[in-house]
Amino acid sequence: MSDRTAKRAVIVRNTSAAEPPPAAPVNGDGRPYRYEMIYAGGTYRGYADDAAELAGMLIPGYAALATDGERAAARVRLAMDLQVRLQAELAAGPELDACDEAERAVLLGGRHEPPAPSRWEAPVPLVLVSAFYEPAGALPRPSGPAELQIWLDPADDWALLTSLHTAGVIVVGARGDT
Repeated sequence: MSDRTAKRAVIVRNTSAAEPPPAAPVNGDGRPYRYEMIYAGGTYRGYADDAAELAGMLIPGYAALATDGERAAARVRLAMDLQVRLQAELAAGPELDACDEAERAVLLGGRHEPPAPSRWEAPVPLVLVSAFYEPAGALPRPSGPAELQIWLDPADDWALLTSLHTAGVIVVGARGDT
């Protein structure tokens, strides 16, 4: 992604829920942007024509990274940061009291090493970064109910955005004609 492309994206401060949303900007061609993303806890709306521009709104300096490897590492770092935040939010609920000691240790433990339970059935969902688990990584994926595992996927820009949307961290919408 070039600097020229990165500058085409637009970020606007979101309005409160009691007010109508801000008017959607148009791109340099005078058309509406292809994507809209609501992020930072609903504080901002970002408009862009490709997924890399949206990822750049979430990752400072992303547009300036020179290689695919640097961009991949930046996506993994973001996924890990959001994993910690989201796991903390989920563990702060009353369901934590229903977890046994081993489950609490996994939920509240550090993430300097990815959690590696063989099965996850605790009432608090476990947030995982797919880069560390099969097939992309070396760890086996935990078995258990899918609704108790939240996967953040930094494999590429669109996979990251989709997984963050599914996890409820961001909201991404596309124009109807795309």
